[in-house]
Amino acid sequence: MRNFSHECRLPRFPLAASKRRTALLAAGAAVAALTLSACSSGGTSGGGNNTNFVTNSGGISTVDKGERRDAPKLDGKDLEGKALDLADYKGKVIVLNVWGSWCPPCRAEANYFAKVANETKGKDVQFIGINTRDPQTEPALQFEKDHNIPYPSFYDPSGKLMLRFEKGTLNPQSIPSTLVIDRDGKIAARSLRALSEDKLRKMVDPVIAEK
Repeated sequence: MRNFSHECRLPRFPLAASKRRTALLAAGAAVAALTLSACSSGGTSGGGNNTNFVTNSGGISTVDKGERRDAPKLDGKDLEGKALDLADYKGKVIVLNVWGSWCPPCRAEANYFAKVANETKGKDVQFIGINTRDPQTEPALQFEKDHNIPYPSFYDPSGKLMLRFEKGTLNPQSIPSTLVIDRDGKIAARSLRALSEDKLRKMVDPVIAEK
């Protein structure tokens, strides 16, 4: 069994960093100010704004079907520069995973995500990633190749997509984070830590079974 590390460091950049990297780091600092922690496998849920979600002992938060909130509009470019829009998958169960190539817990869970994505493809399930804090796409593309990732990821180096989630909803607050969005486009479940195959299935299977 793999041991998910609770420690992660952001990638280091050379002193002669480009202006583009400097801008990305500044944007990343703004995200951190909103409590988005870098590569943390911990985190707690709950809070104000009548969230109505419950966290079980495994760290997975869920919301009853009638009390769920809409997922935000997420659109942009994938790691190859192609347009990617969450709305194109409406009507499917969406598994949204926030990750970075520099993040050990992300690497620990990646093979499980690839396996479950392949095995649920025929059940109207779409996995989508949000790659963040990678200043260039090359390491992220190599990560996908190494782990045989079969689904696309948004390229979101500064974390702007994560800022679209409303406070009080099941929003991503750490890296990695995983959200399950139901067929109506509403957030059904969230985890703020790296997932084993068993825990990933426990998040996804109940939403697949909903009618």
